[in-house]
Amino acid sequence: MSSLIEFRDVCKLYHMGEYTVSAADHISMSINKGEFVAIVGQSGSGKSTCMNIIGCLHVPTSGTYLLDGRDVGSMNRNELAAIRNELLGFIFQQYNLMPKLNLLENVEIPLMYAGMPKAERRARAKEVLEQVGLGDKVKHRPSELSGGQQQRVSIARALAGRPAVILADEPTGALDSRTSREVINMLRQLNEQGNTVVLITHDNSIAVQAQRIIRLEDGHVIYDGDAHAPEAVVTPHLAGGETA
Repeated sequence: MSSLIEFRDVCKLYHMGEYTVSAADHISMSINKGEFVAIVGQSGSGKSTCMNIIGCLHVPTSGTYLLDGRDVGSMNRNELAAIRNELLGFIFQQYNLMPKLNLLENVEIPLMYAGMPKAERRARAKEVLEQVGLGDKVKHRPSELSGGQQQRVSIARALAGRPAVILADEPTGALDSRTSREVINMLRQLNEQGNTVVLITHDNSIAVQAQRIIRLEDGHVIYDGDAHAPEAVVTPHLAGGETA
């Protein structure tokens, strides 16, 4: 397997007034094509920073981030937007659906930005909505759906551009436990179909549904391995106080 995502000694510093905060401290990791990886940690662990870097929303302060072999740190804003649109599909905790648009139109949005002709993007949007079990609701608006169904729309939108990486940021955070399991099962099915899935979560019960866990603490990788190995189990000092 070839690396789609590679961090080489990545650091990310944020300047807050007189202070400099290190959110990622010399992180090195790689994620291969076809993997299902959970990046997990408490608030302040660096997982959101890693997500923002993986998603080409931020660039490293130092070190190198390669996405599909391309050095993201050397890109300008337009190039970052282009590579996001080309290679990444995003799933968010709050769905980020447009309330005045129907499901078909919501899923078409990234395809429209990519310049896909109307007939082609409409056919593609229908295809992915059918894939997530919503083919009979294409004319519905988000407010007519349950939370789990809305998250399935956001999964369809992420799939629409056939991205190299599906990046899911706390995708079950707004859902009840039963619906959370349905969403995670859908991500697992997508992975089984060949999609590369990177899941960002604070929830260890969600993280262990992946094949591999990268656990962060204070901007450092403290575990990177099999999600089902005994060492992957969270230690007591990591378990408390997580709310986001």
